[in-house]
Amino acid sequence: MQDAVNVIPCDFGNKGHCNALADLMNEYITDKMGGGEPYNDLQKEKLISGLRDHPSKLVLLAKSGEQFIGLVTCFVNFATFTVKPFINVHDIIVTQTWRNKGVGQKLLAEVINKARDLCCSKVTLEVREDNINAKYVYNKLGFSDAAPRQFYWTKYI
Repeated sequence: MQDAVNVIPCDFGNKGHCNALADLMNEYITDKMGGGEPYNDLQKEKLISGLRDHPSKLVLLAKSGEQFIGLVTCFVNFATFTVKPFINVHDIIVTQTWRNKGVGQKLLAEVINKARDLCCSKVTLEVREDNINAKYVYNKLGFSDAAPRQFYWTKYI
């Protein structure tokens, strides 16, 4: 029988948490949905220190027993229209062997709970059009296209 899944805040003073964060992000970035190159050691250090020092981060890890199996990286922002904070989910990853077992739902449910605790007006995220599994999970938790429909635009610098 599998151990229960626990969601915990990332402790940036804990080397095990930091290693898990970097390993999970490497798995995410090299996944077909990420399409990138793995972090080198310097990038891993910048990732950890950048998140550690960011004043509005919310980083949660999913764990089963002693194994880290998922990660969500979010940022608390401020919505000028609602005059309340909101949380943007920037990254969510569940390690390959734990996908389709409710880990992503558990991570997002904890983000939603944190948003309620902070009296946020909403939780936002972006999802690739072809990421059917993620869209299923997000819909199940009540996420949908914004009304009116929004587009995610980018200008690289």
